[in-house]
This record gives sequence, C-alpha cells and structure tokens, in this order.
Amino acid sequence: MIRNLREDEVNIPIEWAREEGWNPGLHDGACHYPVDTSGWFCADYDGEVIGVGVATNYDETFCFGGFYIVKDNCRHHGIGWDICSAILAHAGDRNFGVDGVYEMQDKYTEKMGLRFAYRNIRWQGVAAGKEQPDLVSSQDVPFEELLAYDTAHFPVERRVFLEKWIHQPEATALVKLDKDEKISGYGVIRKCYEGYKIGPIFADTPDIANEIFEGLTAPIPGEVIFYDTPEPNTAAVRIAQERSMVEVFGTARMYTKMAPALPLNEIFGVTTFELG
Repeated sequence: MIRNLREDEVNIPIEWAREEGWNPGLHDGACHYPVDTSGWFCADYDGEVIGVGVATNYDETFCFGGFYIVKDNCRHHGIGWDICSAILAHAGDRNFGVDGVYEMQDKYTEKMGLRFAYRNIRWQGVAAGKEQPDLVSSQDVPFEELLAYDTAHFPVERRVFLEKWIHQPEATALVKLDKDEKISGYGVIRKCYEGYKIGPIFADTPDIANEIFEGLTAPIPGEVIFYDTPEPNTAAVRIAQERSMVEVFGTARMYTKMAPALPLNEIFGVTTFELG
C-alpha cells in the first residue's frame, strides 16, 4: 500500500538517506516536511515501511523529488515503481526535477520522462575559513528581500522552506550587502550527520561567493565540510579545488520539461540534492 508518511515518520527517509551515505542535515526533515506534507510517500507492507519517496510541490508549476529509497530486500518487486507512480501523480503537470544518481539516469528517463540537464558535484574538505566582517546574519536582513534574492536563483518562490532553512538549529546563514544595502549574495551552512554541509551559496560574483564560503566555514575550523556545486559553474568548482577539496559524489540534475532558465553562473552551491 502506498500512503503518506505521518509527521512522526519523517525521520524514516532521513535515517535511510544517512544509511545510504547521502549525509542529510540533522534538521532537514523539519525544514522540508512543512513545504508540502502531502508529498511524502511510503510503501507500507503490513505496517512496515519498506520504501519511501518525496515530491515537493512548491507551487502550481514546479515540483522537486528526493529521498527515493527502497529497502534492499524489497527491491525488484515493483515497489519502487509504485512509489514513482504516486510521486508523478502528485507532481501532475508541473515541471518535475530530481538530482538522481548517475547509474539510474536511463531508468529515470524511461520510467519518469526525466531528461539530463547538467551534473552536480559534491566536494569534501576541511573548514579553514576566515571571518568576513562585511557579511551580516540573515536575521539582520528583511526576510522579503532575502526571499526575493532566493527566488531569483530558484525556479519558483519557496517562502515556507526558506524561513525554516535560515532559522534551523546548528546552522549559520550569512548575507552580503552592496554599498546600497541591497543583497548581492547569501549562503547557509548546517550540521549534518557527518560534519557540515554548505548550501545554498547564491552570489552576484565569484568573489562574493568566495567571501561567503570563507565566512560560513570560519566558525568551525578543522571540521569536515561538504559543498555541492553545479558543474557548469566553473568558478564554483574552482572554489572547491583551490581549497583542495575532493570530489566524493555526484548527481545528474534532470527535469521532465525544459530546464528552468536560471543564472547558473550565480549558483555556486546547491541547496540540497533532495529539494533542489
């Protein structure tokens, strides 16, 4: 039986993602679930959850999927397709996006109509940032202005998510303001099961992105950090490489329709592989 996960079951896909080595944030569920509570699905067999998948409808035009996992001993029995069918029905006619594992690309295209857009790279390194006095806390910036900047770098507005994301525990959100007090970049770093993960970093220029990266990692010297970059943004890749970060994972960004017209040259860090 395919059903919706209850709020008290949100930890299940988070924990399974940890076991898969995807290293989610400690508070990802609390930030993610309220955005679209009806998009959290599971396969239930006699009261046991044996598969999960999430499709977040941000608005009437865009949906993003993640946390698609079936228990090892339950695979190859059509359970995954049952979950996918529920996800696609929930997404409806929206443009549906995912960050899928490379080896599943052909299957996602065949079964779900997803088409490759570009590659995302996950980097691992050690925090060694320096304090950046010109950055301010997201709490000191009008939320509507931060939301507008975020929306300029995401396919649609994500008000509920952003409000949760920048206020989550064990996280830091920093903003860069230009000389006219307008936002020219922002970034978030959060505690994960292993180390810390940066995401997003949106910035007008590579220099601003670099400044934000430094500011986010300054308070946690010596900690393991992870950073997800869109491969087409070579300046973002360079930020990782200049810090001797190592590529440890990657995804294929895919959509059912045309890839959204986004300024990839200003997207230096992906928010999450589960939410886009």
